[in-house]
Amino acid sequence: MKFKNLLISSVLLAINFGFAQSIDIDQIKTLNGSIGIQPVTHASLILTHNNKSIFIDPHGNSEIYKTNNTPDIILITDIHGDHLDLTTLNQLNTSKSIFIVPQAVANKLPEKYKSQIVVLKNGQGVHRLDYFIQAIAMYNLPEESNSKHPKGRGNGYILSIGDKRIYISGDTGDIIEMRSLRNIDIAFVCMNLPYTMDIHQAASAVLEFKPKTVYPYHYRGKNGLSDVKKFKEIVISKDPNISVKLKNWYR
Repeated sequence: MKFKNLLISSVLLAINFGFAQSIDIDQIKTLNGSIGIQPVTHASLILTHNNKSIFIDPHGNSEIYKTNNTPDIILITDIHGDHLDLTTLNQLNTSKSIFIVPQAVANKLPEKYKSQIVVLKNGQGVHRLDYFIQAIAMYNLPEESNSKHPKGRGNGYILSIGDKRIYISGDTGDIIEMRSLRNIDIAFVCMNLPYTMDIHQAASAVLEFKPKTVYPYHYRGKNGLSDVKKFKEIVISKDPNISVKLKNWYR
């Protein structure tokens, strides 16, 4: 009987743990409804607002996509498989989705999505579904011809939702375009070597453009996970007005 009770407790704990993971959603109030922020994995997240959903770089076979699989807008930052994942896209109901992507991504999307695509170059913006979405540069430093992320190929994004401005860094180095940002309410900032920045570069940039809230994301590199707790310590020790939110992107 004790073994049976222990087994039941373990199963319930596992179910509750899985359920808790699936609803790991922060709510940010705006003047017009709340924004839900749900980490998925690595560079993937879901934003919800007033019964609309925005998927950023949908990737992986997450259980989250089984319960939330009808995106209104899909933002894709770059051509690499952890951002442009055709297997995951095929699992979603994209019949009413608007794809906002750089040209390099548009070139790789299957024909069935072509009528749904809006191409943005760095610096361009578009209004869709009451939101303004602007593409911003993302690239590696130093700029080299064989860079994994050359300037102009991929897009970071700034989303204006209600009265909030949300920055999605994509795969970027410590670039002037990021440091020059202002009035950012929520920032998702990458930090993984050798592909983007280390935690010290990311912290220095954040301390310059001063988002109200920053989420470290995309922090798995060749040598494992970046020390996001140390990143948080650096940021709040120098500017306690910046809120650093640590979420589990690698379950």
